[in-house]
Amino acid sequence: MLKWALIFLIVAAIAGLFGFRGVASTSASIAKILFIIFVILFVIALIFGSGIF
Repeated sequence: MLKWALIFLIVAAIAGLFGFRGVASTSASIAKILFIIFVILFVIALIFGSGIF
């Protein structure tokens, strides 16, 4: 999932460079959402993988 977030971030940067603001903002939003989901799943995996619960 982190791979997809980075891909969308790169697409957003390239689209912003060439002036496609709609594509850039959409790609950046998708990258943010995927990164947040990745972080949440990572924290959950750390909590449940450590044997605390």
